Amino acid sequence: MLLAEERQLLDAVTLDRPWELITAFSTLKREHPNDVRRAAEHIERHLRELGIPVEVHVPELFLSLPGQARVSAGGLTFAAKPMAMSAVFPEGLTAPLVYQPSQYAANADDMFSSALLDGEVDVAGKIVVTEGFGMPGKIRELERRGALGVIAINPGARAHWGICTSIWGTPDLHDLPRKPRVAVANVNRADGDQLIELARSGAQAVLVTELEEGWFASPVPVVTIPGSEDPEAFVLLHGHYDSWDYGVGDNAVGDATLLEVARNLWNNRAGLRRSVRIAWWPGHSTGRYAGSTWYADHFALELYRNCVAQINCDSPGCRWATEYKDVSVMAEATAWAADIIRDVTGQEMQAERPVRAGDYSFNNIGLSGFFMLLSTMPDDLRAEKGYYAVGGCGGNIAWHTEDDTLDVADRDILLKDIKIYLLSAYRTANQTIIPFDYVQILNEFDQTLAEYGAGVGTAFDLSRAQDAVEALRSDLRELMRAAGSLTGESLTSPQVRRVNAALITLARHLVQANYTQSPAFFHDPAEHVPPLPDLAVLQTLLDADVSQRGFILTHATRGLNRLLAHLGDAQIAVRDALNHLKLSV
Repeated sequence: MLLAEERQLLDAVTLDRPWELITAFSTLKREHPNDVRRAAEHIERHLRELGIPVEVHVPELFLSLPGQARVSAGGLTFAAKPMAMSAVFPEGLTAPLVYQPSQYAANADDMFSSALLDGEVDVAGKIVVTEGFGMPGKIRELERRGALGVIAINPGARAHWGICTSIWGTPDLHDLPRKPRVAVANVNRADGDQLIELARSGAQAVLVTELEEGWFASPVPVVTIPGSEDPEAFVLLHGHYDSWDYGVGDNAVGDATLLEVARNLWNNRAGLRRSVRIAWWPGHSTGRYAGSTWYADHFALELYRNCVAQINCDSPGCRWATEYKDVSVMAEATAWAADIIRDVTGQEMQAERPVRAGDYSFNNIGLSGFFMLLSTMPDDLRAEKGYYAVGGCGGNIAWHTEDDTLDVADRDILLKDIKIYLLSAYRTANQTIIPFDYVQILNEFDQTLAEYGAGVGTAFDLSRAQDAVEALRSDLRELMRAAGSLTGESLTSPQVRRVNAALITLARHLVQANYTQSPAFFHDPAEHVPPLPDLAVLQTLLDADVSQRGFILTHATRGLNRLLAHLGDAQIAVRDALNHLKLSV
């Protein structure tokens, strides 16, 4: 239920500034660094006109800027879109065409599947035609098998822009070997069908891919609205402002949302208890989240010590996007986010585990997070329109195409979504005790351990992990019961500080254990990460060849040790806070 001051805050939301920014961005392609710089200047100008201090960092980011691409075969030439980070062949790559069916050919609901159909086609030294998007896993597999180029057939009348590397942000020395060495381009369905037939007839093809790759100065505007009680602690609200083409639905609407949230929180900063930091990222599209990754790298310890939560803002306020389903929310924040959406809209939210996408560049730091995409169109409307699933724009297939123009934005839906983001940042910053239910993430651990342990029998014992989860959950419940008496206390009281510090430590351990495989402060690839990923190999144990079982068990043993260490350190923090509360009574 909305409090009086929350209702007053939301009633002050207008579309004046947001729509002005969206209109400006609808005439500005935000791909090349020169245009990205102009877009950052728009954001900075609005903030300064509103009297809001803004800091603009200008890091050098490693980006790949797609230009033109085309495929020539059988006397025909087909337009294509080169994928960022693919190999560059401006003079053209000449090789035989070969058709490798993908899983998308059998399941037309998942353009983003990396799976190829069983039965390997000989792709060595050839240009491969295959259905779906140029996903990193698919590209890596075809490269491993010797392909020289890949033509990915998108399902609609428009090919989509995208990026084909799994490297998250600017590569480090561990990442560089994963950089694709094959040419990759997307084509539309009709042209792809012709290319399949040409491949079946044994045609040769010439694939041209033009990209500009290198280090580019990329502005990162950041606003910090200081809290009145604990200004060092902060909520991070963020979204990207670069785009493919004009990118109104992805993500001019999000940029406008951040601007209006900044305006309202600045005007009401006296009522903020913690700080709210609002950031606009470059390099999302052409560097696989390079802007947010740079921030995670260069402000890592500040985020690690003081960030309460991260909230991602991507593609709100798009036409026909009237439902809140498949909303990315970590388990501990699900009830919190659902209450916010219900209080603003009266609607119920359907949550999903955050996928390894968006600007979730903070998992390896251990930040609890919620939202990525928000409102979306109903499934029956999508089916009625003949749309396939895409990764933004509220479900509009204008996503990542030249059709993502001003008519994709919806004023009424945008107004509603702005209020959701505003209330999310405001409430999270103002709760005395960090408002996430970490018992829920431990419940998720229970379910995951039971799933991984099913059928393994005595081959691997997960009981130590299950016991550690239960012990931590018991202590955590006791701590939260005791912390209930602190609701009216100042954020600076020793008891409140101790409880919140314990919850931040808890988050750092549980989020890393549940969402990452790389070490803290490095970045996992942009590929699926299962729950408790170090133990997911147990699902392969029963069907594994005898020669592989020992390796799987060794991996799982190390993963179990890592999980037990995270749970044990988290429990120490929780017990210390609980003992402190008991002594202070």
